[in-house]
Amino acid sequence: MTDQKKNNSKVVRRLAGYLWQNRGLLVVALALTLSANLANLYVPAISGNAVDAIESSGGVNFEGVYHACAILLTLIAVNAVCSYLASVVLVRISSKISKTMRQQVFDHLLSMPVSYFDRNQTGDIVSRISYDIDTINTSLSSDLITILTSIITVVGSFIMMVRISPLLCLIFLITIPLIIFISRHRAMKVRPLFSKRSRDLGKLNGFVEEMLSGHKTIKAYGQEDTVIGQFDLRNKESVDSYYEADYQGTIVGPTVGFINNISLALISGLGAYLYLRGKISIGNISSFTLYSRKFSGPISETANLMADFQSALSAARRVFALLDEPSEPADAADAQTMDMAEGSVAFEDVHFSYIPGKEILHGLDLQAKPGTMTAIVGPTGAGKTTLINLLMRFYDPDSGSICVDGIDIRQLKRDDLRRQFSMVLQDTWLFEGTIAENVAYGHEGATREDVEQVCKAAHIHEFILSLKNGYDTLLTDSGVNISKGQKQLLTIARAMLSEAKMLILDEATSNVDSHTEQQIQEAMLELCKGKTTFVIAHRLSTIQNADQILVMQHGEIVERGTHESLLADKGIYASLFNAQWVN
Repeated sequence: MTDQKKNNSKVVRRLAGYLWQNRGLLVVALALTLSANLANLYVPAISGNAVDAIESSGGVNFEGVYHACAILLTLIAVNAVCSYLASVVLVRISSKISKTMRQQVFDHLLSMPVSYFDRNQTGDIVSRISYDIDTINTSLSSDLITILTSIITVVGSFIMMVRISPLLCLIFLITIPLIIFISRHRAMKVRPLFSKRSRDLGKLNGFVEEMLSGHKTIKAYGQEDTVIGQFDLRNKESVDSYYEADYQGTIVGPTVGFINNISLALISGLGAYLYLRGKISIGNISSFTLYSRKFSGPISETANLMADFQSALSAARRVFALLDEPSEPADAADAQTMDMAEGSVAFEDVHFSYIPGKEILHGLDLQAKPGTMTAIVGPTGAGKTTLINLLMRFYDPDSGSICVDGIDIRQLKRDDLRRQFSMVLQDTWLFEGTIAENVAYGHEGATREDVEQVCKAAHIHEFILSLKNGYDTLLTDSGVNISKGQKQLLTIARAMLSEAKMLILDEATSNVDSHTEQQIQEAMLELCKGKTTFVIAHRLSTIQNADQILVMQHGEIVERGTHESLLADKGIYASLFNAQWVN
């Protein structure tokens, strides 16, 4: 068995597992489908009896015809009601499965390491949790009932045809193998095409998400035509993938239909010959012909659904591939808990690389005493943010150790470690909710007074009160209804409200004016008392009061000291500071 077949079998088994979780409803759907199809299977037989009710002398057995018609109407009604109920139940099953899959994918995303999101486009991830799961849902709700109906109809129709005329059934010894061969051949052809279609759509979604997030920059640089051209290229690739997959997939249906029509012609010819020889009645020929249509019809439908099957399998592979991505490594069995850290931090000979062989940090050493402020400066790519990523255990060092209160952070539970920090990043994040809810995020039990106090300290209280609904103003779409600087002030207020003993500020004042920045610095100096603070800053005027300043370059700390001592050394820091002062 090839790897592709093994992979498909694995995907089908996993989908079957979701169906098994809803086996109660599935049994009901099977019972209803069976009832509907059994009623439908008797329709040709009753129709044949109605034809045979016409006597050879030309008379008509009206009583037999009326009886047959009454049974036909009953069977048709039973089929319609049971088919409708079966469809409703299957829609319910598919909805529950899609809900479960989305919940599992979202839960798993939150458990995955930061490195996964660094490697993959957000748009592609969103495509898996939305489009791909929708594709699976559609297939389960509509195609599953077709499969169940087809199986019952094909088996039942074949049994009835054998009972009527085994000789006529010999025709299917020619047509059925031909249909199976064509279907298998086309399935091998279209399977990779549908996988490519899903991948190209994910890339397109990733590109759209990236461009929309940078819409203002595109406008500012007048790059609309360039972006449109790039989108057209990706859109064409996606459309071409769709067309090729659908085109190759839809060839099967007409081909199988052509073969079934040939079998119907052979049945009619051989049936007429047997009737002339007195081997079969007109009514039985009529019934056999109807059963042959019922027998070949589901085969044609299944062939037509092959494209949907392949699309659903490709979507399921992408979803399951995401679910199979490793979660963040579990805490060690003997991992220690930490309720409230004192705030002592130490890096000892830390080496780290995102990509093996390309080391970012080279033997980093630093000490931060409780309640002190450590500022980290240096050019872009020096390793400043990497240092913070390691401190938060978004990544683990290749060698060396990072300790909080003398305990290696790898020996601590991640949740406990991260609760010791509050963060303010350059890229602000606000969720859809009120201003008060956003500020109180992560601090259970915070009162409105607490929220207002930190907002006053962050110098945003007056702005909030100027809004129509004040602290109850609803922020939408990551706070697009307020300015970028105001969003950053809100995230600063959120960090101030935190009870954590350690604070991380990554260019926290980059989006505010100089006057507001000075006010924030004064407030933060007061509120950061007693907290171990790490500040990544490019504006060196904001870190003059830091207890120690680390100058990083090429993954190493090349200078360290206070603002005054570094200026006196007339090194890299002095050059950076003087350059900003001149500017």
